[in-house]
Amino acid sequence: MNHFDTLEEKIVQLLNKLKDNHLLINNLKNEVKELEQSKVDFKAQISQLKSDNDSLKIANSLLGSNESKAISKRKINSIIKEVDFCINHLSEIK
Repeated sequence: MNHFDTLEEKIVQLLNKLKDNHLLINNLKNEVKELEQSKVDFKAQISQLKSDNDSLKIANSLLGSNESKAISKRKINSIIKEVDFCINHLSEIK
């Protein structure tokens, strides 16, 4: 009977380990789902931040930030030239 008792103990231990492994697998599956959702949320947040960053770059460009003063000056000069051209055309029409 001694062999049967040890066999039974080993089987019980193996069944307990199997149960623990199933619980661990389920916990890990849930964690993976949560991490995948976090990943989706972070991607959306990154996309929004990139969009906001682009908007801020444009606003800074229009406001004449130190980075893009030359670009802003060129844009303003170009607009002034177009306005002057239109005024000249209107003057010629009269």
